Amino acid sequence: MRIASLFRPYRGRLAVVLGLIVLSAGISMVSPFLLRDVLDTALPQRNTQLLAWLVGGMIAVAIVTGALSVAQTWLSTLVGQQVMHDLRAKVYRHLQRLPLAFFTRTRTGEVQSRIANDIGGVQSVVTSTATSIVSNVTTVTATIVAMVLLDPLLAGLSLAILPVFVWLSRRVGRERRRITSKRQETMADISTLVEESLSVSGILLGKTMGRSAELAERFSGESERLAHLEVRSRMAGRWVMATIQTSFAVMPALVYLFAGLSPDAVSIGTVVAFTTLQTRLLMPIGQLLSVGVEVQSSLALFDRIFEYLDLPVEIRGGATELVPRGGHVAFDDVWFRYAPDAPWTLRGVTIDVPPGTTLAVVGETGAGKTTLGYLLARLYDAERGALRIDGVDVRDATLDSLAATIGLVSQETYLFHATIAENLRFARPDATDAELEAAARAARIHDLIASLPEGYETTVGERGYRFSGGEKQRIAIARTVLRNPPVLILDEATSALDTETERAVQEALDELAAHRTTVAIAHRLSTVRRADQIVVLDGGRVAERGTHEQLLALGGRYAALVHGGTTELLAA
Repeated sequence: MRIASLFRPYRGRLAVVLGLIVLSAGISMVSPFLLRDVLDTALPQRNTQLLAWLVGGMIAVAIVTGALSVAQTWLSTLVGQQVMHDLRAKVYRHLQRLPLAFFTRTRTGEVQSRIANDIGGVQSVVTSTATSIVSNVTTVTATIVAMVLLDPLLAGLSLAILPVFVWLSRRVGRERRRITSKRQETMADISTLVEESLSVSGILLGKTMGRSAELAERFSGESERLAHLEVRSRMAGRWVMATIQTSFAVMPALVYLFAGLSPDAVSIGTVVAFTTLQTRLLMPIGQLLSVGVEVQSSLALFDRIFEYLDLPVEIRGGATELVPRGGHVAFDDVWFRYAPDAPWTLRGVTIDVPPGTTLAVVGETGAGKTTLGYLLARLYDAERGALRIDGVDVRDATLDSLAATIGLVSQETYLFHATIAENLRFARPDATDAELEAAARAARIHDLIASLPEGYETTVGERGYRFSGGEKQRIAIARTVLRNPPVLILDEATSALDTETERAVQEALDELAAHRTTVAIAHRLSTVRRADQIVVLDGGRVAERGTHEQLLALGGRYAALVHGGTTELLAA
């Protein structure tokens, strides 16, 4: 029913296809009767005028059915490809709405395999199987009716064994479905291996660790397993299908034998017309049985596709359009953990960040600093408590308005394999060249870009590997600057920069932070000490808060981090 629902928006076109199929099948059934009259009447009686009309009719039938077949194929393929487009787009949109947690626990190659291999695998079923079933059922029905009209006894003899063939083909289909499921899992493993080992990072790791040969052997093993499953899939029930085809092939000979031994005379024209219908019946019934097997196999692919579509969308946008009025950020008794049975990452965190001020969050690794930023950007939802921007709970805001309000510069810099300009315009597609340059100057990266032969049209390479870590980080900062969000989250945004570059970028960030609310998650003292307030997280709780001078005077956790030499706060 779910597969059938994919075709529901195209009911009108499918009705036209069905009409063309029925019309074509009905017209094609005229030919055997014309052939019978040619053999039994026109030729024995030497009636040339009747013969000309009968032959002309046979030619006309062939031309009309051919034209109808072309129209039917074009329209059915159009509908099938539109359904494929809808399915691909639906899966992609659904994946875009899934929480970050899904992608942290799912292999990228697995996701790619579902979209490319699984959806691609059902293409033939979607684009041709539905119309093939209707066409062949119509042809078989019309042929059986014509056979019964010609000779009921011969028709009964020819069709008696069909139920056995249907039962055998269903058994073959179930076996194919089981093998197909294993085959798709293996293809997902191969996609994952290719994505991980042939990326720039994977190649670097493999070469420097001396594991390239082992990776090649692993790929070879997975490929061999896939080849074995492909052979099993092709050969599953092959003897059964061959037996069915052989049975259909010998049926005309049995008709000749039965007609010869029958006490009631059967005309030559009737026998020839009947065997013609029988031969015409062979192809559609064979195709129907094969299609039944293919449909059973494709159900394994649809199971995997629907499995993704059935994943719950945990983070849904609210109805409130968030219009920032200064960017007042408030964490109110926030509790969060990454799984129901996992320990709490954040415990009762309450922080107030006035508009236009900078909050610095510090603490040991695993204290919950990055999680705090992710909750504000609503990549996750707090289990208890609330996060508000200008008094609006982020869960009540629309996702688009929330994304326009918050800018996140993560320690994990990601650039697309595109030009610098295209990477920057990902933040604002309508940005002018002058605005790109202004953002790049603010991030202290314009001079470097301008020195390149192709300037802003320089391709950054996969994940930006043509640039150093600091250069990539500054491009990412420029991208966020271009968006000009009223609330800025800097998740160790300068962590990949050397001291000199970090100082230049920090000056730009300080200038930007003067007009917006900033949450800076950092290890470096130079990033932290200029903040309006500093919060020290310890085990997911707020251990201390205050300015740099106040916390040093307090002589607690912050002072220990600065003077104890146990963290990167001393790096500056």
